[in-house]
Amino acid sequence: MRPGKMAIFSVYVVNKAGGLIYQLDNQSPRSESEKTFSFPLDLVLKVHDERVIVSFGQRDGIKVGHAVLSINGIDVNGRYTADGKEILEYLGNPSNYPLSIRFGRPRLTSNEKLMLASMFHSLFAIGSQLSPEPGSSGIEMLETDTFKLHCFQTLTGIKFMVLSDPRQAGIDTLLRKIYELYSDYALKNPFYSLEMPISKAFCLLQV
Repeated sequence: MRPGKMAIFSVYVVNKAGGLIYQLDNQSPRSESEKTFSFPLDLVLKVHDERVIVSFGQRDGIKVGHAVLSINGIDVNGRYTADGKEILEYLGNPSNYPLSIRFGRPRLTSNEKLMLASMFHSLFAIGSQLSPEPGSSGIEMLETDTFKLHCFQTLTGIKFMVLSDPRQAGIDTLLRKIYELYSDYALKNPFYSLEMPISKAFCLLQV
């Protein structure tokens, strides 16, 4: 899929045991804000859950709870930049200013994505059990004011989930196209074992 063609935020593929075997983020949240700052920083930052977040002060779309996502274009990983600098120490040094900081909603860690996939797998099973009629398809869509979660489960129990803009149409077709790509990948790749994680080199959003 080419960027901008559809408002697709992310794709999850969950195996029949509830394990996350593929995940791809396709679009940055619209709430991200990047600003240039001089010293001293007019926001109060703290470490929470191994992330550096805003604890006090709001400006230009930056809100309390937003996390530091990058500094001078260099992505951060928890409390450190990708080149190994400790964020709070770096931001406390006047000689490093002026600098550009990008803030936004904290990104999910790999462990959090694994946990959420497992939780949805359980919720899907509960939804099927709550059905007053036998043979329920389970949860096919969850809707909020900012996104929709669409789910397609195959006969073998693999779940394909897409998070999209609430106004986005054609997701059912997209889900089945992703399933076709996965099936093609799984059947034609002699090095792939079913139910195992899919290489990040394989992009399901090439449709």
